[in-house]
This record gives sequence, C-alpha cells and structure tokens, in this order.
Amino acid sequence: MIRPFSLFLGLRYVRSRRRNGFISFIAASSLLGIALGVTALITVLSVMNGFERELRGRILDMTAHATVQGLEGSLVDWRSVREKALVHPEVVAAAPYIEEQGLLVVPGRSTGVLLRGVDPALEPSVSELGDKLIAGEWSVLDPSSSDERFNILLGADLAFSLGVGVGDSVQLVVPRADATVLGVQPRMRQFHVKGLFRAGMYEYDSAMAIAHHQDLAALFRYGDGVSGLRLKVTDVDRAAQIAREVALSLPEGARISDWTRKHRNLFSAIQMEKTVMFVILALIIAVAAFNIVSTMVMVVTDKRADIAILRTLGATPGVIQRIFLVQGIWIGLFGTLLGAIGGVALALNVENLVPWLERLFNVQFLSADIYYITELPSDLRAADVLKICGLSFVLTILATLYPARRGAQTEPAEALRYE
Repeated sequence: MIRPFSLFLGLRYVRSRRRNGFISFIAASSLLGIALGVTALITVLSVMNGFERELRGRILDMTAHATVQGLEGSLVDWRSVREKALVHPEVVAAAPYIEEQGLLVVPGRSTGVLLRGVDPALEPSVSELGDKLIAGEWSVLDPSSSDERFNILLGADLAFSLGVGVGDSVQLVVPRADATVLGVQPRMRQFHVKGLFRAGMYEYDSAMAIAHHQDLAALFRYGDGVSGLRLKVTDVDRAAQIAREVALSLPEGARISDWTRKHRNLFSAIQMEKTVMFVILALIIAVAAFNIVSTMVMVVTDKRADIAILRTLGATPGVIQRIFLVQGIWIGLFGTLLGAIGGVALALNVENLVPWLERLFNVQFLSADIYYITELPSDLRAADVLKICGLSFVLTILATLYPARRGAQTEPAEALRYE
C-alpha cells in the first residue's frame, strides 16, 4: 500500500469508475479546460515575446542606439562632437547622418519619402543597412568611387510602387524653394537608383531612401553640417544611461537622445498588451479551476457513505480532507502538464504552422501594409512556462480546498442514516 494512507486512497478514487457518469464528464471537462488555458497562455506569451524581439531587432538595425543632434536644427562641428562621444568607453562607433523628407517623382507617379543621408564609410559601424541590400552595392553612394554624384538606394516596396529599378532615375523634390527669374521654384534634383534594400519592416521598405550625406547637404543647404550623429553602444539595454553620460561631455549646442525614448510608446504598448493578454487568458484557467470546485463537491456528495465508514474506522477529518485534496490536485496537475506540453510544442512550431495555414487557405494573416512584421515569430521562455504552470497549480489547490474541507466535516451518523 502506498504511504501515506490519504495519498493511496485519493489515487484509488481517481482511478475508480464512478457510479455517476456526469461527475466523470465534469472532471474531464475541468482537466481539458486547464490544459487549453495553459496551452493558450504559453503560446500567446511566446508569440508576444517573439514579436517584441523581432520588432526591437529590426528597429535597431535601422535606428541608432543613440543620436546627437544640434539644437539649431543642424550639427555643424560634428567631427569634434564625434571625437568627444567616442571617448566614452561604451560608445563603439559614431557616424553622421542627415534626415529630411522629400517627394520622389517619376513619369505618372509620385510619393513622399523619408530621406536619410549617410557616410558609406562610417554607417556600417552603427547600423545593418549594408546587409539589407538586395540589389546594388553599398559603395555606389560614395561620390569618389562613382563616375557621377547623386546616387540613391530605395526600399524594395518603394521602388515597386514607383515602378523603377536599378539603373533608372528619379526626380527628388524637397520642401525648399529657390528664387529664379521665373519666380519661386521648388528645389529638385535627379538621382540615379543604384540599389534596393529590404529591412523587413514595411515602414522602412515602402518609404525610405538613402543617399550620401554630402549630396543631401548640398540639396538642403546644410553646408558642412549634418542633422546629427548616430551612436552605437556596447549594451542597448543601457543606452539611456550611456547617453546621459555622453551628454555631459558634449558642447551646449548639442543634445542627445536614445532609442528607448524614440520608441518608448511602442514598446510600452507591447508590454501592456502582454500583461492584458496574460490576465485575460489566465481567466480561462480560473474558470477551469472553478469547475474543479463543482466536480469535487459532487464527488464529496457521491462518497458520503464511504466517508462515514472511514470515519467510523478511525480516519480523522484531516485524513479525509487530504484524500479529496489528492483528487483535485491530480486533475489540476495532469491538466497543467498536458497544457505545458501542448503549449511548448505549439510555441516551438508556430512559425512554421502559420505559413502552412496561409498556404492552405490562401490568406495572409499579417498584411505588410498594416503590421510592422508579416510573419508570426515565437520566443519561448522557460520563466514564462514556469510562471504559468505555477499559477495553474496554485489555482487548482485553492479550488480544491473548499470541497475537501466540506468532505472532512461530514458527520458519519447523518451520512449513514438513509443507507
């Protein structure tokens, strides 16, 4: 016999066939509800984690960890500012940039774009732009390595919407005006499309164009200045602290910000969504645990005669209570285990499952022009699995306490009166 006695008898009750089939059905429903709740919670949190990871990675591929900008709109003495920023031991690279807006025009089509001027020699040290090219070469932006100036790289979706490719020309119109004999005319320049890039985010692929910062400086009348400097630091999670330390060494005409400030609302919204989804899906587990209360109350009622006999044989109320605790905990434990297995399996395969469903039903769940990311990533974390399983187990124990206590309070004489 398994020791202690309450564990042996509790497991015996679990394996026995009940006279009332409805009780067995409710018990199975409770177990399945817990399993489904745990599976859904693990999967959803893994997808949210994966979405946050992918979004953060793709943003940081195109956005600097920190930026230094001029208070007057341009940073003229950027070379000396760059040297001062690089003095900090956790700043590993710095590169100048110009960021403006413009209008790209081809015969019959036009679209607004975000223009980014970069130094092709320094930019690869602070971003992954060079690795995103799908056509052309990064070196074509350098006027010294090309036969002509004013070359440009376009996002793949932007080029598609304009109907242009490598080797074509586009007209860039900027929100500046020149006074001519014909009156005030918008400033424009013809650029040669020398490459295409795909960042993996529709926001960049459909609306960004990259050129040499000297070409944009000439077009926007920056002179020798730039919009600012892009900094790369050793630890992106400490970017805010590093930016504050670098700011102490900068001249009064410069200000610094980091990526957490620029995208704070986005990542705060993702974190809030994760919290809300956790609470909502945890209610599924809570409902299943509430079903355990109903199941165990009916089990106690069904076993009143057995309880009375055990009491007359010397079983204490504590032993009776532990017998029914074993039954309820077994339902919760087995349901949690099934849910954990299902959740882990689904979270590990959701990246392959979603594309398969899209091909099967010929639909696209995440449209590129609506969502930042078009695939469904997953990032399974052991801490989340343990937290969810722990929550499920605790709710199961709490749901079992009342029926077990009610069973322990059964009076033998009253239970056997009509037997």
